Amino acid sequence: MLDIIRSAWRITELRTRILFTLGMFIVFRLGSHVPVPGIDVAQLQEFFRGDNLFGFLNVIGGGALSNFTIFAMSITPYINASIIMQLLQVVIPKLEELAKEGDEGRKIINRYIRYLTVVLGFITATAMTFGLIRGAIINPGFLSYVTIIFSLTAGTAFLMWLGEQISEKGIGNGISLIIFAGIIASFPEGAAVMFERIRVGETSILSVLAIGLFFLALVVFIIMLTQGERRIPVQYSKRVVGRKVYGGQSTHIPLKVNQAGVIPVIFASSILMFPPTLAQFVNHPITIRIAEVLDWGSPINTILYFAFIIFFTYFYTAVQFNPVEVSQNVKKHGGFIPGLRPGRPTAEYLERIMSRVILVGAVSLAAIATLPIILQNVTDLNLIFSGTGLIIIVGVSLETVKQIESHLLVRHYQGFLK
Repeated sequence: MLDIIRSAWRITELRTRILFTLGMFIVFRLGSHVPVPGIDVAQLQEFFRGDNLFGFLNVIGGGALSNFTIFAMSITPYINASIIMQLLQVVIPKLEELAKEGDEGRKIINRYIRYLTVVLGFITATAMTFGLIRGAIINPGFLSYVTIIFSLTAGTAFLMWLGEQISEKGIGNGISLIIFAGIIASFPEGAAVMFERIRVGETSILSVLAIGLFFLALVVFIIMLTQGERRIPVQYSKRVVGRKVYGGQSTHIPLKVNQAGVIPVIFASSILMFPPTLAQFVNHPITIRIAEVLDWGSPINTILYFAFIIFFTYFYTAVQFNPVEVSQNVKKHGGFIPGLRPGRPTAEYLERIMSRVILVGAVSLAAIATLPIILQNVTDLNLIFSGTGLIIIVGVSLETVKQIESHLLVRHYQGFLK
C-alpha cells in the first residue's frame, strides 16, 4: 500500500489535486469557526448539540451549527435544491430534455440549482433568524437581522462554490467531501465524550468494544453493498466491415446493488428535517406536539426515515438507469442477452432484474441507516457516528479511492482495489 501511495504522489497532476482538496478542507474548517456577528452562542449550544434533528445537522456541519458560525446551515440548502431539481426533471419535459443533452444540459441544470440554493438559503436563514434564534440575538433590530441573514446565506453559497472547486480541481465529489469532512471533524469530540463516560464509570469498556465491533461489521457490510453488482451477460454478434471483422465477444451489463449510493440517505434526512424545523418556529401546542412526534430518533421518525430511503433509492435509480435506453443501445451495437430477443423483451427483463436488485439494496441501505438509531435509543449511548454518517464516510471514501485509481491506471500504475 505504501508503494501505491508513493506512486500516486509521484504523479504531479494527482499530487496537485490531492493537495488542493486538503487545502479546501482547511478552508472549510477555518470557516466553521468564524462566528455570525450579534449572536449569544451560549444560549444555542446545548440545544443544537442535543439528540434531535438539529444535533444531526450539527454533526454534518462539523459543529458549525452549535457554534453558530457562517457555515451553520451547512450545505443543506444545496441538497434540497438538488432534490427539487431531480423531482422537476420528472414532471417538466424541458428539464428532462436538458438532462439528456449531456454536459451542456447538465451545466444549465447546475446553474438553476445554484440559483435555487441561494433562494432556499435566504429563506432558511430568514426563518432561523426570526424564529429559532431570535431569543439569542444580542441587539435585536433591522441591521442585526440583515447581517445575520446575509452572513448565513453567504456561508452556504461559499460552501457550494467550495464543493464545485473540489469537484473541478481536486479529487472526488466536492459536495460529498464537504459533508464527509464535517462528519469526520466531529470524531475527536465524540471520542472524548466516550472516554470521559468510561472514566467516570457511566459506560463499560466491554460495551464500547461491542459497539466498535458492531460498527466494524457495518463498515464491511456497507463496502459489500457498495461494491456488489448483478452482471447481465451480453453477446455481440460478428459484423464484417470491409476486410475487418467486428464484434463476436461476450461482455456484461453491471447492475449495482446500491445504484444510488448515499444520495437516498441524504435526501431522506433533508426531507424529514422540514416538519420539525418549521414546527420550531411556531409556538403552538399542535406544532410542539408535531416536533416531538417527528423528533430525530423517535419511532415515527425512524419508520419514515426507513421508508423514505427505500423510496428515494427507487426514485434515484429510475432517474439514472433507463432499461429501454440500455436495451436500445445494446441492440444498436448488435448485442443481445442470451435467450432473449433484442428490444422490448430485453428492456422488460432488465427492468424486472433491476427491481429485484434495487429492493435488496434499498432495504439494506435503510437498515444500515436506522440500526444505529435504534441501538442508541436502546443502550442510551452517545454513538460517535450514526448509520447515516457511516454510510456517507464509507461511500465517499470508496468513490474518492476509485477516482485516484483511475488516475493511476491511466498511467499504468496498480490501484488500491484489485
